[in-house]
Amino acid sequence: MLPAELIIVDGSDGNDSRMVVEARGDHVEPGRSKAIWLPAETLGAAPQRNQGVAVSSQPFVWFLDDDILFEEECVLRLWTAIERDRGLGGVSAMITNQRYASPGRVSRAIFAIMNGGYEPTFAGRIIGPAVNLLPEDRDGLPEVVPAEWLNTTCTIYRREALPRPPFDAVFTGYSMMEDVSLSVRVGRDWRLANARTARIFHDSQPGTHKADPRLLAEMELVNRHYVMTRVLHRRGWANELRLVVWELFQLASCMASATGRRQLPDHIRGKMRAIRKMRTAKSQCR
Repeated sequence: MLPAELIIVDGSDGNDSRMVVEARGDHVEPGRSKAIWLPAETLGAAPQRNQGVAVSSQPFVWFLDDDILFEEECVLRLWTAIERDRGLGGVSAMITNQRYASPGRVSRAIFAIMNGGYEPTFAGRIIGPAVNLLPEDRDGLPEVVPAEWLNTTCTIYRREALPRPPFDAVFTGYSMMEDVSLSVRVGRDWRLANARTARIFHDSQPGTHKADPRLLAEMELVNRHYVMTRVLHRRGWANELRLVVWELFQLASCMASATGRRQLPDHIRGKMRAIRKMRTAKSQCR
């Protein structure tokens, strides 16, 4: 089974991707499915997805990254989950190498501070200052599990549930937190879920957009603050304090690995740049 449309918004140099799409034309069923290759108008995960959605014509939009590997029947199970439940606005696949793990004592305490209290599980939740936690995969859970946010690595949304455009202009480049922002907006009127048995492996590869830990640290804080204040509307000193605690916890977590310890100075510089950027933006709004 092929999707009715396969839209590739290509941000790479050269024509390699275009040539692959054209060479695979014999696998597309005439009149039933088509492949569309587009050069990216603006580089970045969010703007490229916006570009693809703008030219799509189907009632469902399937976001997927180019570095995932499907397990057997993944797509069928994902499609079945959203097709059978008219109230679902979006459903995501389970990323087998990126899923919720039972937190330790310190992490659970931090989650409770973020959330304003303990919960039996924080899996699939958005707590405190837009802290998004991965979905859980364990025996005893149903095949389709409610969630508060969906990653865009492999997720199907109903087109009618999507805002226009799906992603805000603030999300550029690597576009961290863009999936949380979209999930919150869709989740106001629709339910979201994770199809636990629709499985993928995220074979994430290094790239120039991930190479600078200072820029990533800056983007993470700026975008999280945007989602917290502008999308979730969580403002005030208590939420700002929770954000400070979360960021300090993340910096402390860097000490757990040699790579993290090596990159800690860059992370700190990135956070300081983010604070200056947010202060400048706040002063300009006055």
